[in-house]
Parts: sequence; structure tokens; C-alpha cells
Amino acid sequence: MSVTRAPTGLQSAVSLVNGVRMPRVGLGTYKSSEDEVERALIDALEIGYRCTDTASFYGNERGVGRALAASPVLRDDVFVSTKVWNTEQGYDATIQALEDSLERLGTGHIDLYLIHWPLPGREFERTRETWRAMEEALAEGCARAIGVCNFLEHHLKALEATAKVSPMVDQVELHPRLQQPELTHYCQERGIVVQAWAPLMKGRIEEVPELVVIGAHHGRTPAQVALRWGLQKGFVVIPKSVHRERIQENADVFGFELSADEMARIDAQDAGERLGPDPDHPPV
Repeated sequence: MSVTRAPTGLQSAVSLVNGVRMPRVGLGTYKSSEDEVERALIDALEIGYRCTDTASFYGNERGVGRALAASPVLRDDVFVSTKVWNTEQGYDATIQALEDSLERLGTGHIDLYLIHWPLPGREFERTRETWRAMEEALAEGCARAIGVCNFLEHHLKALEATAKVSPMVDQVELHPRLQQPELTHYCQERGIVVQAWAPLMKGRIEEVPELVVIGAHHGRTPAQVALRWGLQKGFVVIPKSVHRERIQENADVFGFELSADEMARIDAQDAGERLGPDPDHPPV
């Protein structure tokens, strides 16, 4: 299999606070089986993607590993992130969870290791212990960068109160109907890269009429407009698809630019519409 020329911009990346480069567009894999993920990631790497996101909870890390092994793209050229699940939190459990993820992925390191959700109330002490284990993984080179998912501002402050290393990434639900401006501002002020999951509203992005109108003006789909909006806001985006044509479509977001007026019109679509769980009430 040959590697095709990547769409212009797909190789662009942001620098995390420790200098690690993270591609601005990646392939999401939530609710995809191992076989689906393997095929999708092989396609994505051939198209030009160099970033993918998985999690122990997704049950598809082995599929990611098989795709990495099958692709002619070198492992060190692909940015791979995975996550520690809620039941795996705590110092010792996190060390074991990381070892298990590395085994399933078939790789000696993870580029970004994330806490999947903040634990609520008094249980947050386990999240602090999870972070301590992740700081050690960073120091030992098992993880090149560490971060969190679904942390609101008060979660970040609570973690930073005892952390030796601040989170480098906060991966949160983020799309035109849920923009979380206070949280994203807090992160960007502190050098925490914001990564958007569900940037296409879990396939419902065409339900936002303004994106359809703006897309028609540019000859683009609503999905491409939503991803372009996220990129121009400074976010990293990880749209999920297992279909090659959609993976290709989601990559083709660098050949146009939204005007200030168009960005403002999309900003005005914020409705606080959360499609996933409330971070203060994480799934079990």
C-alpha cells in the first residue's frame, strides 16, 4: 500500500507546553469496533492523517495497534492518544492501566495519555493519585504528554492545586451548539490545548442551518464548516468516522477560510447543548 499525498494542512500541528507537536486534525474512534478502527485508521493514514484518539473504555486499542503495524507510516510519525477509564483511576491502577494499553496498542509509548473523566466529590482524590502516576509516566517516557478529558474549570483548578505538572491538553465536548467559551478561554490563557470531541455533533451537524448556509457559500459541507470553525478558534479537532469518503472529507478543511462575520454567526449558535454526560456527573 502506498501513502498518498496528504491534503494541504493535515500535517500542521500545535506545540504542547513541553514542545511535543500534536497534529491539529485527528481521527476519533469512539463506538467503533476493533475491525472498524483498523480499517478506518489504515485509510486515514493513507489519506495523510497523523493523529488518532482511542481509550481503554472504547475496547478498540488492539485495532489501532494493528493499523499502526500494517501501515507503511512510521510509528514515530503518528500521534496516538489513549485514556485511563474511571474504574482504572488511582495510583497503582493507573500504572497497570497504562501497561495494559501499551500492550494492546503494541507500542512502547503513548504520545498523549489522558484522564477520561474527573471523579466527583471526595472521589476526586483518586483522580489526583491518577495524575501522580501519569506524571511519573511522563518522566519515564512511557507518555510523551499528559492531559485530561471533560474537565471543567473547577476540576482543572482542583487538579492543579496538587499537580507538579499541569495538564497539557483538555479534551472536551465542543461544537457549534456547545462552545464552552469560559472553559476554553481558561485553558488557552494557561497554555492548555483544547481538543474537541464530537465536533460534528455525533453526526447531527446538518441540524445547524447556519452551517448549511455558510457551507453553500464556500462550496463546502456543514461538517467541513464546523471543523474549520474549530480550527480557526485554535482548537484541535478529532472527528470520528469509519467511512473513507467521510474521513477524506473531514481532512479537506484547509483550502478555505471563514470570515470574521461567518465566525461570529457560528459563535451565535451556542446553546449549551450537551450531547454527552455532564462532567460533574461522569459515567460509571
